[in-house]
Amino acid sequence: MMRFADSIYLYLLILIPVFVGIWVFYIRRKRTLLKRLADSNLQDGLMPERSKVRPVVKFILSLTILALLIIVLARPQAGTKLSNEKRNGIEAMVALDISNSMLAEDVAPSRLDKSKMLIENMIDGFKNDKVGLVVFAGSSFVQLPITTDFVSAKMFLQSLSPSLIATQGTDIGGAINTCLGSFTKKENVGRAIIVITDGEDHEGGALEAAKKAKKSGVNVFVLGIGLPKGGLIPDGHGGYMKDNHDNEVMSVLNEDMCKQIAQAGGGAYIHVDNTNNAQQTLNSELAKLQQGELFNAVYSEYDEQFQTFALLALVLIIIEVLILEVKNPIFKNIKLFKK
Repeated sequence: MMRFADSIYLYLLILIPVFVGIWVFYIRRKRTLLKRLADSNLQDGLMPERSKVRPVVKFILSLTILALLIIVLARPQAGTKLSNEKRNGIEAMVALDISNSMLAEDVAPSRLDKSKMLIENMIDGFKNDKVGLVVFAGSSFVQLPITTDFVSAKMFLQSLSPSLIATQGTDIGGAINTCLGSFTKKENVGRAIIVITDGEDHEGGALEAAKKAKKSGVNVFVLGIGLPKGGLIPDGHGGYMKDNHDNEVMSVLNEDMCKQIAQAGGGAYIHVDNTNNAQQTLNSELAKLQQGELFNAVYSEYDEQFQTFALLALVLIIIEVLILEVKNPIFKNIKLFKK
């Protein structure tokens, strides 16, 4: 495998067509001026040693030398050792929606409590992995930096409630961006953002954030929690939350939004209901990052190859210097093809 250590110098190759254009203009201009002085037959008589081919050959050699020297500056390197590297575990950032709508009880015991159980069971399956936690509603923040301390992660889960964030709403895009800035710089690690929400995105920007994560090599999985019929939101006083018209608020899972975000993020959409299917699907998806698709064939050692190009350039320089622009006096009288 070939690569260039300083590939920015390759932009200098654009000088070659520029020089070709200048040279063509110069030759045409020269021929026009000579025609004004004498016709072609008279020119041959006045300049019997002139060669029409040699200047072209010297110019082509000069361009080739320039190209080779530019390649030398770019430091070509060839891979010499191919190895298979295995990713070492995964890093999973969980973005948990703690807006008021997550208190709905259409999924028992509530959407939020069900989400906590999902995260706990997911962590129980981790070994050489790391987990972090971002909570969000109308805004988002890192509740737990990415860590291997799974015991602490479970403890943080117990204290989560909508009261942690004063700004209500559901800013999924902001939560994904917060997760993106929370991963380590370690290489050969599978990375995933697991968004758990009812999909009521009030702020927008979620699809753009998911696409950004995908470009960064991070898979975005979305766990949409809630039933199609929706659920009422408890107000904490034995009743249910009401809107400005004194009507009870019904929170319904926005499944289409969840699917779009997962697709944009290169992950999978998983529906969370009152069964254990979501847990099994999530564990299966994460296992692909942990075990399957983790072997990468890479070149781990590279050797410098500029010497070859430099030597070739040197040989061409010597040839270009030895070639005269006029006919060689030794061979000028030799004609292989006679009329």
